[in-house]
Amino acid sequence: MAKPNLYKGSIHTILLKLLGDEGRMYGYEITQKVKEISNGDLLITEGALYPALHKLEADGLLQVEVEKVDGRLRKYYKLTEDGAKESVQKLSELEAYLETMQNLLQPKLI
Repeated sequence: MAKPNLYKGSIHTILLKLLGDEGRMYGYEITQKVKEISNGDLLITEGALYPALHKLEADGLLQVEVEKVDGRLRKYYKLTEDGAKESVQKLSELEAYLETMQNLLQPKLI
């Protein structure tokens, strides 16, 4: 299992990518999908998830829709147009970072 601290700075990128792929999702659904995709290596707690979602919403990257489901209100999150653009930018930055780390950890022999 990977160390949780390795994921700490990536939660916004993870959320943007996931919502870009899946469309609209609610909080618990997000935590379960991340757990599924990561084979249980990454468990996002409510204490980490909701502040990140609120920050992305405040930044205009997420739109919130509230619906009544089984007599309870449920908040669904989805990307705004700016959120979709930010997702592409964050993923590009992450790919460049991963390439740099790969080069540092496994340098090519000339």
